Amino acid sequence: MAARVAAVRAVAWLLLGAATGLTRGPPAALSAARSDAGTRAMCSEIILRQEVLKDGFHRDLVIKVKLGESIEDLQTCRLLIKQDIPAGLFVDPYELASLRERNITEAVMVSENFDIEAPNYLSKESEVLIHARQDSQCDDCFQAFLPVHYRYHRPHSHDGETSIVVNHPDLLMFCDQAGSRGMIRFRFDSFHKTIVYKNVTLQVPVGLTIHTSLVCSVTLFVTILCSTLILVAIFKYGHFSL
Repeated sequence: MAARVAAVRAVAWLLLGAATGLTRGPPAALSAARSDAGTRAMCSEIILRQEVLKDGFHRDLVIKVKLGESIEDLQTCRLLIKQDIPAGLFVDPYELASLRERNITEAVMVSENFDIEAPNYLSKESEVLIHARQDSQCDDCFQAFLPVHYRYHRPHSHDGETSIVVNHPDLLMFCDQAGSRGMIRFRFDSFHKTIVYKNVTLQVPVGLTIHTSLVCSVTLFVTILCSTLILVAIFKYGHFSL
């Protein structure tokens, strides 16, 4: 568990360092955050909203954050979002790398031993860190974008759909004000005025167990038919030389 926390912190500071030019390592910066805790103003209100765009098995998760007005100069702050990805979804690390190269989004996988091909029942939750960008049309607003994909699920006996709940994320903020640097972790349960919209719930279509025999029979028939046609075409139109 300690190694997992250390990994999250390390990746968080790498992302924030890339965005802010931070040169001080995590231990020194974290101690600075503790020493500034008595003088730094905390946000009294945070509005968090998640939206899912597109249809089908490949979606885009958009996270929008509006901070309170208690932080004077948000231009010196960088917001990092730690989003938990449920087992029914996955994020492709290779896709994230491509998006970072094209400067579309800045997101990094934290979880290790991650298999994008595994079905839902052989998978576990994962974590992604996303560097949120400030909204050009809102001074105290941040926005992050993350492509997510459905995993395959076990067939059900009756219902042809299953639900996936995407919980709201944790927020990490780095601010450089008056020469002092530090990171603040926003926990929603500590803010009485926090406004968090409902968790996103996705409906995933799944197969029905009553169709198992039909699907297997049709699949076997089509496989044999196609293989036979290929063999006939090879022997009829192929040119063989000994």
